[in-house]
Amino acid sequence: MNDDTRTTGHTILVCDDDADIVRALRIYLTGEGYEVLEASDGTEAVATVRSDTVHLVLLDVMMPGLDGIGAADRIRQESNVPIIFLSAKGEESDRILGLHAGADDYIVKPFSPAELFARIRSALRRYTRLGGLPSDDPGRVWRTGALELDDDRKAVQVNGAPVALTALEFGILRHLIANQDRVFSSAQIYEAVWREPAYDPGRTVAVHVRHIREKIEADPSRPRYLRVVHGLGYKVVALP
Repeated sequence: MNDDTRTTGHTILVCDDDADIVRALRIYLTGEGYEVLEASDGTEAVATVRSDTVHLVLLDVMMPGLDGIGAADRIRQESNVPIIFLSAKGEESDRILGLHAGADDYIVKPFSPAELFARIRSALRRYTRLGGLPSDDPGRVWRTGALELDDDRKAVQVNGAPVALTALEFGILRHLIANQDRVFSSAQIYEAVWREPAYDPGRTVAVHVRHIREKIEADPSRPRYLRVVHGLGYKVVALP
């Protein structure tokens, strides 16, 4: 951990019903320069995201009352802040459930501080690069039909109405709309957006694509913009 008193400028919300885990995470995170907010259940976490400036949420899955899955779902209704689940359950089905709830990442307990910091830094980089925090990178505007993505303002709209996407959803759509009619495999999308090697990315990318369709398509079951090319991957169609 760092010995100086500098801060990263990022605030992390830690939500876990185990006070010892919250205390340990606070020590780790403040030692790395992060500001830390605390919540002991999902309801408190949702309220904190609404009332305070939060750049990332560390969210336990299994909690009494409103659990992590329910809390993530509520947070996603009004915020694209990165969410990293912390869970003792490491089966693939549990990870997929977390992604469906809107999580950006999923860490299985017990985990090392080094792994935690790497996941946090990666999520915050994506959040900055893909639309959550201010960036110095110049942007562009891409359009197809009534769908528009403004990379400078990190904004998406359909028929003039704004569409709220998470950072990962924005990154996937930006990659595809910037290369209209070109088909990309799940692995190519994963490596371009996550900027990490792709290991069995199919279901992860598919979950995010489904979420994007639900937000930009009038009928997600018959998509106009974001289409599957069976056996090959995904593309955004160029439309007048």
